[in-house]
Amino acid sequence: MKKIVIIGSGMAGYSLAREFRKRDQDTELLIITNDDGSSYSKPMLSNALAKNKTAETLVMANAEKMANDLNATIWTETTVTSIDSDKQLVTTDKQTCQYDELVLASGAYSIRAPIGGNASDDVITVNNLNDYSQFRNKLELGKRIVIIGAGLIGCEFANDLSTLETEISIIDLAPQPLGRLLSPHASETLKQKLSALGINWHLDTVVTDVNHADNGLLINLKNGETIEADIVLSAIGLRADLSLAKATGIETDRGIKVDRHLRSSNKSIYALGDCAQVEDLNLPFVMPLMNSARALAATLAGEETAVSYPAMPVVVKTPCYPIVVCPPPRPTEGDWEEEISEEGVRATFKDKSGQALGFVLTGDLTKERMAMGKLMPDWLG
Repeated sequence: MKKIVIIGSGMAGYSLAREFRKRDQDTELLIITNDDGSSYSKPMLSNALAKNKTAETLVMANAEKMANDLNATIWTETTVTSIDSDKQLVTTDKQTCQYDELVLASGAYSIRAPIGGNASDDVITVNNLNDYSQFRNKLELGKRIVIIGAGLIGCEFANDLSTLETEISIIDLAPQPLGRLLSPHASETLKQKLSALGINWHLDTVVTDVNHADNGLLINLKNGETIEADIVLSAIGLRADLSLAKATGIETDRGIKVDRHLRSSNKSIYALGDCAQVEDLNLPFVMPLMNSARALAATLAGEETAVSYPAMPVVVKTPCYPIVVCPPPRPTEGDWEEEISEEGVRATFKDKSGQALGFVLTGDLTKERMAMGKLMPDWLG
């Protein structure tokens, strides 16, 4: 009987397994993960504090329940050390296994900025349940928080942390928050709304070093400013985990290069989720992942299915200023056209020919996201 092996038990790996079991209940399925195999929603990590969620209460199902629900074997706390694509053999730090078809759902890791100082190792990231648990524990020791990065995750964490008794500063090289995603007025208004929550901004600069001080940590900025803090959270972005793919000789770029069937340069190895680059698109959002999971599940079940990506608006989790964004493909030359009213901002990104390629909706106008989405071209038709 055919055997399918999935490496990774995050949203990508488990979503694929669920979709596959809707089509095939009998094929042998093995999931290998280097954590405890808990099923949870990673996007919830950046707004879990306001909901008083602990790492334990974020878990929707443990590995045992997932194995039972999916009729699968799950190897937890297991690290894949190598893949022999010729022999179709996966070697881990505990045992080996054969596969007929292998799926890499290894996700992405947090980018760490090049920061000096004797406390640079104390800069934390939050990219999984263990990270989140440690972050919550640190919040018991101090409430002065510096966030490096004014992008999606940084702003979401700032809004979430503002619900606690915290003192928050955000540092970014860019001159405004979410500058790569939002139109100018929407970005400026988000900054004002977060400022109203007590958040301090240090833009157009970077952290040079973080050092231990008598009263916590001392953060030095390139512009000469210094900030005292108890916690420094880095939220400058994610990078696809390509280590296994590269070691196996699979073609990579920003992600593992796959075709529309999610097949890599090796015909029996597939990839999806944050680690995958479909044609030229590496989209670390939930909806592209779900579309990929459904398409790949069909292919693995014997029905070759190409993935497609309609325009998929992204909800930014900043309750102080509701935002929905459908980012234009990058790099694209063009300009934002903004309509500003008491209800919010309606902005459309148009290329040089005048074609609408993306949009931003804020405030009460976010209710228009479905209608606006239908006006946008497919990300991957």
